[in-house]
Amino acid sequence: MRQIVLDTETTGLEPTQGHRIIEIGCVELINRRLTNNRYHVYLNPDRDIDEGAIEVHGITNEMLADKPRFADVVDDFVTFIRGAELVIHNAPFDIGFINHELKLHNPKSAAVETFCKILDTLLLARKMHPGQKNNLDALCKRYDIDNSARELHGALLDAEILAETYLAMTGGQTRLSLGGNHEETHQQHQEKRRPLAANRPALKIFRASDNELQAHEQRLDAIDKASEGSVWRKQDNCNK
Repeated sequence: MRQIVLDTETTGLEPTQGHRIIEIGCVELINRRLTNNRYHVYLNPDRDIDEGAIEVHGITNEMLADKPRFADVVDDFVTFIRGAELVIHNAPFDIGFINHELKLHNPKSAAVETFCKILDTLLLARKMHPGQKNNLDALCKRYDIDNSARELHGALLDAEILAETYLAMTGGQTRLSLGGNHEETHQQHQEKRRPLAANRPALKIFRASDNELQAHEQRLDAIDKASEGSVWRKQDNCNK
């Protein structure tokens, strides 16, 4: 059984208002085992990103200026997911955006539901835990999944965390060893729950230029004038 755990980040909340996908992250499960097969891409949406969305995922228009368009990656993306069961938290949101992008690329494009099965882990969680919070952070806490790296939303990181969470949700009791009746130590359990993101190679650090820093400060000035102050400057003040 091939499953693809998928997440997206977008310029806003509604594709009907012209919002676009700016990041896609996928990890593959084969027979409920994680493989090293992943799909990850940032996309140039050819439109501005809502300020509220930037506060959620931290992706800016400047970061996407040199990235490919959806039309440039659509064939590879569809090939990667075709025939799999897509595991998505709040699936209508992501599927709605993906189908919107497919139709923009080709009005005759088939909807994702015609070539993939869809499993919505939000609906699954609501059935398993009625009346409780069932967002991804709440589920991580409930199933003892380390999401400490999730300071901001990110499609690939969220897909990796969701994969672990989904396996914990659907795998029954996980703290008992399969070969006996004794309970695992906390350290053994934490080793098994180590987030996939921890195994990534170190990321290259690109320092902002003086011009970029100046443009950033000008952007914060504009936000300050339009609101009660940017969250970045509030954080800086708290750390002083």
